Amino acid sequence: MHDTTQRLFHYKAWANDALLTALAKLDASSQITGLAIKALSHSYIVDRIFAAHLRRTPHAYPSANANELPTLVQLSDEIRRSDREYVDYVAALDRDQLEERIDFTFTDGAPGRMSREEMLMHVITHGIGHRGQVSALMLLNALPPAKDGFTTYLHESEPASRGRAAA
Repeated sequence: MHDTTQRLFHYKAWANDALLTALAKLDASSQITGLAIKALSHSYIVDRIFAAHLRRTPHAYPSANANELPTLVQLSDEIRRSDREYVDYVAALDRDQLEERIDFTFTDGAPGRMSREEMLMHVITHGIGHRGQVSALMLLNALPPAKDGFTTYLHESEPASRGRAAA
């Protein structure tokens, strides 16, 4: 499972980059850009909150939503930096660390307890959901969304192991 977790965080970084690159091509005043920033900013904040939980350190977020939204350029830089940090973090974990349960407090004050692996899977699935929201907005407005499927990632990142003879 550790290899899969590492692969999923590489995929997350790749998919985020593809979506951010597609969004950068839109007019900055586009309604889609504004809605995308709102969804992706929330996803980024949740990533940072869980990064703090994983390390058992405090975070400065009173909520999973930003009071002031960043620009797309600022948010893109922050997401890419966060994704690199997660890739490095996951690569350094061993099986015992993945299974370790951590107590933390949600932003609403409720207590939480999850294993590191569960927290990491939450970060992955949460981000997928919000990228999907943004892609749906793009489709509804006749714009091509980023090609961010896991199968596309695997075939682009591991072409030698994905090739096969034609049928």
